[in-house]
Amino acid sequence: MHKLTAIIPTKNEAHNIEAVLASVDFADEILVIDSFSDDATVEKAAALGAKILQRKFDFYGAQKNYAIDQAKYQWVLLLDADERVTPELKTEIISILNQDTINYDAFSIKRINHFMGQRVNYSGWRNDSVIRLFKKDVCKYNNLHVHESLIVNGTTGKLQHKFLHYSYRSFNQYMQKMDRYATLQAKDYDKKTGRLTPYHFIIKPFWGFFKHYILQSGFRDGVVGLTIGYVQGYVVFMRYVKLWLLRKNRV
Repeated sequence: MHKLTAIIPTKNEAHNIEAVLASVDFADEILVIDSFSDDATVEKAAALGAKILQRKFDFYGAQKNYAIDQAKYQWVLLLDADERVTPELKTEIISILNQDTINYDAFSIKRINHFMGQRVNYSGWRNDSVIRLFKKDVCKYNNLHVHESLIVNGTTGKLQHKFLHYSYRSFNQYMQKMDRYATLQAKDYDKKTGRLTPYHFIIKPFWGFFKHYILQSGFRDGVVGLTIGYVQGYVVFMRYVKLWLLRKNRV
């Protein structure tokens, strides 16, 4: 049997930490990589037997790569504090790790997303998939500040069962999270964006809304879909506002 390290990045996740740790209780090692939370996240995680790593946050990829390097075992399962491993997914992962030879170096896992107390069936979130089960020696995250992706130097398979993903705590908290993402995205886009024009401030935000709400059938999710579409457009707008401020040294 191949042993497993579960990694959970945290920052003020006291409301989530107990449930997410319970969902990975089958892991042989659990690492919580914490960005110096000022709530009870660390205390709760330590009480439940997790190993605590603390590191000042710079960007998501670096935080995760640091934790991966500390993992004791070759196979890693990485999940956010607002995600849960279902019993079915747990069984599937254990079955794979029990094989003498695993045919892939990494596995993608789809997510069932919930927002504003409702399961999201459309709005561009329907086929959401992330690579989260992988061998540490062939996988690293890229250096994007946000929406980082795992680079796999090998083969990737797909799991049949899904994560549960609860991205919503309160609307104010969610908008603060989106504002933080826009700030981090501005740093990434500074490297690849030329002169800012009305295209960036008007057309691209409108396209963000149109894509999620119309093309990806967000209207079928009701008010939740409308909200997702609006927030997606708003985040694009704020990304370029913050990039404009960054270039003016006004951040």
